[in-house]
Amino acid sequence: MRHHEHRNRTSGWREQPRYPDPAIEIIDPRFEQYRIFSAAVERLYTGCRWAEGPVWFGDGRYLLWSDIPNQRILKWEEETGRVSVYRKPSDFANGHTRDRQGRLITCEHGARRVTRTEYDGSITVLADSFGGKRLNSPNDVVVKSDNSIWFTDPPFGILGNYEGYKAEPEIGQNVFRIDGETGEMTSVADDVLGPNGLAFSPDESVLYVVESRGQPHRKILAYDVNADGRTLSNKRVLIDAGPGGTPDGFRVDIDGNLWCGWGMGTAELDGVHIFASDGTLIGRIALPERCANVCFGGPQRNRLFMAASQSLYAVYVNTQGVAGG
Repeated sequence: MRHHEHRNRTSGWREQPRYPDPAIEIIDPRFEQYRIFSAAVERLYTGCRWAEGPVWFGDGRYLLWSDIPNQRILKWEEETGRVSVYRKPSDFANGHTRDRQGRLITCEHGARRVTRTEYDGSITVLADSFGGKRLNSPNDVVVKSDNSIWFTDPPFGILGNYEGYKAEPEIGQNVFRIDGETGEMTSVADDVLGPNGLAFSPDESVLYVVESRGQPHRKILAYDVNADGRTLSNKRVLIDAGPGGTPDGFRVDIDGNLWCGWGMGTAELDGVHIFASDGTLIGRIALPERCANVCFGGPQRNRLFMAASQSLYAVYVNTQGVAGG
């Protein structure tokens, strides 16, 4: 079904007929350079229950993203706008990325594992246990330039039967690393309360992790990546989300800014918040729904795709996502 067929029967959303789009808000002068005067937020699709995990396939000119409760991964085609089901059942797939060989890496709540989709469509399990015990519910994932795979493992997907299967956790909450050569899995952080979205700085010297059960507020933490490329140090709070602030999934652009899915059901919070690398809020993209996760795509990696509650949105921006992110 084509995207305009869905748009026509969607309430609460109207295309912006005037430029610049007032949904794109400049909070700090540093953000002004990233707003494109003649680009507006577009809704590409609606009809999800909880949209997550967008990932761009430039070679195929399509985007994949998760609709977790509906047990499906959806596919949006750039040329036609057509949306189809890529995988169903999806095992309650959540976050996705691509490895440096272009293969899809997926976090699955259902089987509590991280998988890789091979070129022939077969699925390889990369991780489903640690120390002989089952993982919780892998949430989000990123691949470093050394081919190592870093993912978060909170229990959110096993708290009920809506986005997974209700179960008791067998291990604590960790950020894990899978070695790109040996496949060995290690815990790089076990001190994050509800680890969620994660991403590296452009030079991979810093790993950012969302602490979604932080008290009294959610936070985005920063760690230095040690010289060995395998371990972390110097944990610190980069961003305190404040009352009601809900950072979730995010991506980093080539200038080091963090483009963060945000919101908690209010017009002031729902959308994407953009932070400079020093933690300053510099801009905002308002959406009529809470945004869970984002990715950069398009031929120049300058189109921001936003998976937001029941819908998928996009907007062109004057920067590029980090390659491989």
